[in-house]
Amino acid sequence: MRSKPTTSLPTLAALLLGICVLPSAAAQSTPKQSLLALSKQDHTMAIVDPATLQVINKLPVGPDPHEVVASSDGTKAYVSIYGGGRYHAVSVLDLVAQKALPEIDTGGLNGPHGEFFVGGKLWFTAEGAKAVGRYDPATNKIDWIMGTGQNRTHMLYVTNDEKRVYTTNVSSATVSILELVQLPPMGPPTGMQSSPGTQAVPPQPPPPRMGWNQTVIAVGKGDEGFDVSPDGRELWTANAQDGSLSIIDLAGKKVTATLDAKILGSNRLKFTPDGKLVFITSLRDGDLFIYDAASRKESKRVHIGHGAAGIQMEPSGARAFVACTPDNYVTVVDLQTLKVTGKIDVGGEPDGLAWAVQP
Repeated sequence: MRSKPTTSLPTLAALLLGICVLPSAAAQSTPKQSLLALSKQDHTMAIVDPATLQVINKLPVGPDPHEVVASSDGTKAYVSIYGGGRYHAVSVLDLVAQKALPEIDTGGLNGPHGEFFVGGKLWFTAEGAKAVGRYDPATNKIDWIMGTGQNRTHMLYVTNDEKRVYTTNVSSATVSILELVQLPPMGPPTGMQSSPGTQAVPPQPPPPRMGWNQTVIAVGKGDEGFDVSPDGRELWTANAQDGSLSIIDLAGKKVTATLDAKILGSNRLKFTPDGKLVFITSLRDGDLFIYDAASRKESKRVHIGHGAAGIQMEPSGARAFVACTPDNYVTVVDLQTLKVTGKIDVGGEPDGLAWAVQP
């Protein structure tokens, strides 16, 4: 499961793109905080200075890039090369040197899509394999895999303690909760042990056995975009086929509300950093839908174009960035006024967005 540069279709495409991209390498260094934005049409990832909203550089990635995430120290970016579940690569980018690095070959974990970086490792869904995997950059190995048995395991969220993983399974209309738990001991208990003429020694308890359990929760049809509330209590998922929103109580592991939002084609869903609002995009609608998390009612719609996908919240809570895929720009929304304040040209068909922070 080691990385295998230069052999796969995604790598060859990235190298060809690099011929075009690298000569125009930016003179500016990567800001300490930067917005990362993918272009599915151009097969590039833009590094954007959030202070000026200017593109610092565009780096080559493999074909059909969908999601991007930054490492915890903000020095690397990882881009899932999806291919509708066919490809098996993750592009790796050095954000400091602003160059492409050898890709990760995910092998049989084909169709990498949703990504999350926590605990020094890259977690990702493998839609074609109906699984979730974890890659360790320190060892250059995939060190954990768990199957879901669900169709189109797509988006991903991992808790900071790495003990819970949440994922949406689009075609199964389910959410999987993968939970690291202590398992009961195996075999009969060991009794007192002694030799003739010696005192019995009490048995030593075996070390605890840890393992992963899965809870599958039925939600609306076509569930894809989702997010966990900042307080960790609820999971909201947008259901593209029936236009509803499902709300899961994570402690009880059950759906507590289904909202008839009528957002057909819903693609992504994100909480604002303060947890008060929920943003939902749709590839079929030119509006950004905004829900009040407490009342669970729509509070506003903001016209942003002809459809949208990726959403990235600025950690400070000042702005949201929305990838308007059909319009070929990223919209900037002020989180205080809920008005559009700018647009960024990051390349054709923008989609996945991420935030990188260097110390």
